[in-house]
Amino acid sequence: MEKVTIYTDGACKGNPDGPGGYGVVLLYTDKNNQVHRKEIAGGFKNTTNNRMEIMAAIVGLEALKRPCQVTLYSDSQYLVNAIEQKWVERWQKNGWLRDPKKGIKAKNVDLWQRLLKAMENHQVKFKWVRGHDGLAENERCDQLATEAAMRPDLPEDIYEKGV
Repeated sequence: MEKVTIYTDGACKGNPDGPGGYGVVLLYTDKNNQVHRKEIAGGFKNTTNNRMEIMAAIVGLEALKRPCQVTLYSDSQYLVNAIEQKWVERWQKNGWLRDPKKGIKAKNVDLWQRLLKAMENHQVKFKWVRGHDGLAENERCDQLATEAAMRPDLPEDIYEKGV
C-alpha cells in the first residue's frame, strides 16, 4: 500500500461570518522512488475555522486515487482529537448527538460524515502539530490557507446549502 503524507491547515480571519480557506500539501513517492508534491487551496465564505480544518483533511484524502497508508498532520487539536479519541465515532453511535442526555447536537455533522467517507479504504493516522512550528510543509499549508482566506472572490459555502 502506497504511503502518503498530508499536511493540512484551515484559516478564518477571526470572524465566523468571514471568508475561510484551507491549504493542503500531499507528499508521495512513486514506483521509481521519485517524490511528488501536490498543493491544493480553496475556501468558502461564511464559515468557521473548524469547518476549514475538517475540509482541508477531506480535500487531502479525496485527492487520493487508490487506497493508501496516510499520515495526516494538522495543527487543529479539535480535528485530531475528534478522530483519534473517537469523539466522531461516539457522536455517530449517539445519532450525531454530542450529549445525548441533554440532546445537544454535534457540530459540523455534514463534514464529519464526508470525512469518514473519505477515510474509507485508507489506513489513516492523524497527528497534531503546533501551527507555525517551523515544519516546512506545515508552514506552506499555513501560507496557502491564509492566502485562500484573504481572497474576496471565494464561492459561497456549498455545504451550507446542502448541495
